[in-house]
Amino acid sequence: MNPSSTPPPQQGKAVLVTGAAKRLGREIALQFARQGWDVAVHYGRSEQEAQETIREIEMMGVKAQAFQADLADEAATKDLFLAASNAFPNLACLVNSASIFEYDRANSSTPLSGKSLQDHMQINLTAPILLSQLMFEFQKSKPNKSDAISAIPAVIQLLDQKLINPNPDYLSYTLSKAALLSSVELLAMDFAPHLRVVGLAPGISLPSGEQTIDGFSKAHQMTPLGRSSTPADIAMTAVFLANSSAITGTTLYVDGGQHLLPSSRDVMFKTN
Repeated sequence: MNPSSTPPPQQGKAVLVTGAAKRLGREIALQFARQGWDVAVHYGRSEQEAQETIREIEMMGVKAQAFQADLADEAATKDLFLAASNAFPNLACLVNSASIFEYDRANSSTPLSGKSLQDHMQINLTAPILLSQLMFEFQKSKPNKSDAISAIPAVIQLLDQKLINPNPDYLSYTLSKAALLSSVELLAMDFAPHLRVVGLAPGISLPSGEQTIDGFSKAHQMTPLGRSSTPADIAMTAVFLANSSAITGTTLYVDGGQHLLPSSRDVMFKTN
């Protein structure tokens, strides 16, 4: 899409995307902007990248604002939502994309530690749940809409295809995301009819950790379709879910069928 072209007449809706300065979060934020949504861009430490994301979004003719918050800090997490919802009273979607992804494995030279598990749980599970609760309270306080065409607001939790195709690598990360997966159905039941909750599970979409570009390219092709998800695939799916009022309490795996090929190791270790 030409950045100078007029965005679709959306609606006047806004989305808050956590971890939107880089990687999948950034692509998700940009795709919402392409579809005419205003965007609240959360970042932790990547201020320069967040401001660049803001500049790109504003070129599309929609509103954007950056919000810094350490998601390991509960008070800062709550302040983030308050600031974003005050700046964007039209907030209709929350995408919990921010996460940490650090290696540990019970049977390895880098075993799980209490701190590692707590760090992953705080950012990958607790922060998304807190933000989801705040989103529910925000939507519940708004007057009922008579417009049947408007999509019911949504929370989208970024998950991982390995949750349906488990292996012991990245144990703390996997446990935190597995708990977040379990929350999707529970929160969807609790927040209806004011708010939908949906899981979105990518496959290997970007290089991670010490993975080489060549290693990533090989890993990305190790699916039944010969390709896994791209950042664009995930971003377009997020926008689709935000606009789909009949979808809640379920998780969509967008991975080229990667979860259909069981593996005893994380895919990145099979391509060195």
